[in-house]
Amino acid sequence: MSVVVYFSSAGGSREMKQQQNEIFQFLDGKKIIYRAHDITQSPEVKDEMRRKVGNPSALPPQVFNGDKYCGDYKAFFDAVEEGKPEKFFKL
Repeated sequence: MSVVVYFSSAGGSREMKQQQNEIFQFLDGKKIIYRAHDITQSPEVKDEMRRKVGNPSALPPQVFNGDKYCGDYKAFFDAVEEGKPEKFFKL
């Protein structure tokens, strides 16, 4: 299994960009291999993300490990604060 992060390279708020960057920096810092899927590249990618999350209005960043949903930025932030980021990423 591999970690997949759905993100947006265009539009969105400054807050969203910051949240995405924090997740990418964490993964890079821990040398965790991941794939990044940009939802702005095609409507199909955005629809796939929302379908997998189970929320038709979900916004990035959204994180998966294989087919298992890890969560959004808030869940990531909470896991880091609790000292359990590996649990969030289901590693």
